[in-house]
Amino acid sequence: MSSAIVQLHRPGVLQLSALPPLSLYIHLPWCLKKCPYCDFNSHEWGAASGQGGAMPEARYLDALRADLESSLPLIWGRSVHSIFIGGGTPSLFSPDAIDRLLSDVRALLRLEADTEITLEANPGTFETDRFKAFRQAGVTRLSIGVQSFDDRFLQALGRVHNAEQARAAVAEAAQHFETFNLDLMYALPGQTLADLDRDLDTALAFAPPHLSVYHLTLEPNTYFAKHPPEVPDEDTAYAMLDRITERTAAAGLGRYEVSAYARAGHRCFHNWNYWQFGDYLGIGAGAHGKLSFAHRVLRQVRWRDPQRYMDQALSGQPVASEEEVAAADVPFEFMLNALRLRQGFALSLFGERTGLPLSTIAPALEQAEQRGWITRDLHSVVPTERGFDFLSDLQALFLPDTAV
Repeated sequence: MSSAIVQLHRPGVLQLSALPPLSLYIHLPWCLKKCPYCDFNSHEWGAASGQGGAMPEARYLDALRADLESSLPLIWGRSVHSIFIGGGTPSLFSPDAIDRLLSDVRALLRLEADTEITLEANPGTFETDRFKAFRQAGVTRLSIGVQSFDDRFLQALGRVHNAEQARAAVAEAAQHFETFNLDLMYALPGQTLADLDRDLDTALAFAPPHLSVYHLTLEPNTYFAKHPPEVPDEDTAYAMLDRITERTAAAGLGRYEVSAYARAGHRCFHNWNYWQFGDYLGIGAGAHGKLSFAHRVLRQVRWRDPQRYMDQALSGQPVASEEEVAAADVPFEFMLNALRLRQGFALSLFGERTGLPLSTIAPALEQAEQRGWITRDLHSVVPTERGFDFLSDLQALFLPDTAV
């Protein structure tokens, strides 16, 4: 065992009684076009970016395998419960490449029999039978980045697909996947409540097992941050969210997280694990990971640039940075995730996942309850409707410099 691994197992402040479920995140960084709102680690491939020819699928897959091999000592003996292949646009990779990727993962890791395997796909990369081929490669769940079914808003968002392609992609996914997700966005430039209703009409007509609906956010270091579009005001955005929650509930989709709605039995386990402060190994360009040990929590980040990542991973050095989460920061990191869940969390989970006593968050919980942001008893903490409305303020109570 290397000295670095030995150091991770030395005694420390945290006292985890058991390790949480482990997920695997795989980042495929290329897309056809960078969307103006996107702050993910995505890189254009093609004429617009000055890159010709085919993507370096084989070399990137070699790098992912090398990355995974170098990470094995950190997760010896642990089973993987879910895999999420995100991007970028993972559906730019051929079904054969996804088949090879999952074969490599199965060869190196122990997967649970019911492991959820999600692939992000965009309608702009949709081809007849492509989704079927992904299913045959072992993908069990598709997440389709529709964003809108209205060409006006797709154009405003800089998407490469149109409304017709979006509808065709969702119809094809429904034929081959028992569970799939649709991503929608609201509070789009020029969007009205009636426009949103039309998007919801189309989305719900497909009876999706899972729907993720996100408020358009003008993230730093994006085109929209530098050239902000005119978007609906705050009151209209709140009215849109109320409409989304009302209509999804009527369609049998329960809101189980701030932005996630699902039918019974179709919650996304991978994201559920994130929100419950579970562990995830992140491989691929720019991927983040969080791994627990008996006395500490480790955060890792891979090299961001795809070419550098491949070079570094193939030479056995895929990790650009890693750090142990300070004990004082662990409560906030837990609450940042757990308070997103509509049903809240069991108090026992806090101790299990952080290795800290409840006394470390007792004053902040008291403040949150006094402000009407949570309800609690001896067993659980649940955000109220008001708490969901002021989620950022609620989460901030648990920052080390504000908790009292």
